Amino acid sequence: MCDIKGCGSKPVAELPTISIEQRRRFLKGMLALPLAVVLADPLLAQAAGQRTQKVELPLSTGSEAGAHLAIPEGEGPFPAVVLIHEWWGLNDQIKAVAAELAEQGFIALAVDLYGGKVADTREGAMALKNAVDPAVATSTLTGWIDWLRQHELSNGRVGTLGWCFGGGWSLDASLATPVDATIIYYGNVRRTPEQLASLQGPVQGHFGTLDKSIDEEMVGSFERAMAKAGKDQLQIHWYVADHAFANPTGARYDEENAALSWSRSLAFLHQHLGGL
Repeated sequence: MCDIKGCGSKPVAELPTISIEQRRRFLKGMLALPLAVVLADPLLAQAAGQRTQKVELPLSTGSEAGAHLAIPEGEGPFPAVVLIHEWWGLNDQIKAVAAELAEQGFIALAVDLYGGKVADTREGAMALKNAVDPAVATSTLTGWIDWLRQHELSNGRVGTLGWCFGGGWSLDASLATPVDATIIYYGNVRRTPEQLASLQGPVQGHFGTLDKSIDEEMVGSFERAMAKAGKDQLQIHWYVADHAFANPTGARYDEENAALSWSRSLAFLHQHLGGL
């Protein structure tokens, strides 16, 4: 299950399914499948994730930050999106989303804030999340955003997109350095007007009315703080759904609302970053 500290892993009763022939054709790169189908199937998610390439960025600390990059076909220039993982870490599902965004015309960079580690239990995920140094994570995200702006195929416009743990970091990255669009999926948005003063781009948020942690009180406070800070480029979308409703591998997955939120996310990114 998911809460303000992270997301759990209880499987849903029914997941999107496909035929053996469709799976075979997808694995051979002969067939495109809906994102939810890919994310719900570990084999398909792994195959999609393998369409990304690992890249590394030197940090001022002397270490290197890793990420997985997916680039659209064509000559560009393309808009770019930084993807920030849930508390599990940079797993195949997040890499698969990067591959999907590349299909939609974006340079997609799935950032790793855990140094290559991925959890498969709540306890492991909590330990990894709690071990994150905020200063290092901020340096990592701002470094990758700058890297994408300067990428030879980039049009210079960069957005951030994150889920849960990554949703909060999507906002924090946008506070640390200017970006052109910010998308938050049920992330912690409890911020003061003073903290939001540095925000320069539009923000879109996706939240569930059944979420008992990232709830209407928190989001309402965020809306008021944004208004007080003079930030009027804010879209908030509510769904009759629970936390992590967009994750097909979780117990709270809601297929209809996940599809709707994804279509809104793509439209938002195209509007503010350019692309197809």
